[in-house]
Amino acid sequence: MEIALHILVGILTFATMEFMAWFTHKYVMHGFLWVLHRDHHTPEKGWFERNDTFFLFYAAISTLLFFLWAEGIFKFGLAMGLGIFFYGLAYFTVHDVFIHQRLNWFKRTDNAYLRAIRKAHKVHHKHLGKEDGECFGMLIVPWRYYREAMRSKAKQ
Repeated sequence: MEIALHILVGILTFATMEFMAWFTHKYVMHGFLWVLHRDHHTPEKGWFERNDTFFLFYAAISTLLFFLWAEGIFKFGLAMGLGIFFYGLAYFTVHDVFIHQRLNWFKRTDNAYLRAIRKAHKVHHKHLGKEDGECFGMLIVPWRYYREAMRSKAKQ
């Protein structure tokens, strides 16, 4: 029963991270820390972006939770740290690899959900400034993009 609780906490942490990513993206990255996120909307030369520093923030929280668990201070630290870690891994895979092609993997897909994610992110990037943005989430996208991806697949 104890292991099931820890697994549930890890899954809930992963799911909560989608909201945290949306909130941070909308109100922090497109707000007072735009200076770190701007180069993601107006790419500069080089593989790394100042925007990549946001990864360090969540990695530090995950690491702190691992430490608190290892020291016996917080019994759910491992589960929550793993939830954040796995969300970060999903974020890297979906956002950096699949959408932005920072690695040469997953170039083409017939999957409507993945095409919807890519389309929503493209719509987000049509705004070069910090204002008037839309589609701030990553794994959960508005239904209209999913329906659009399904329609375009049906036409093929």
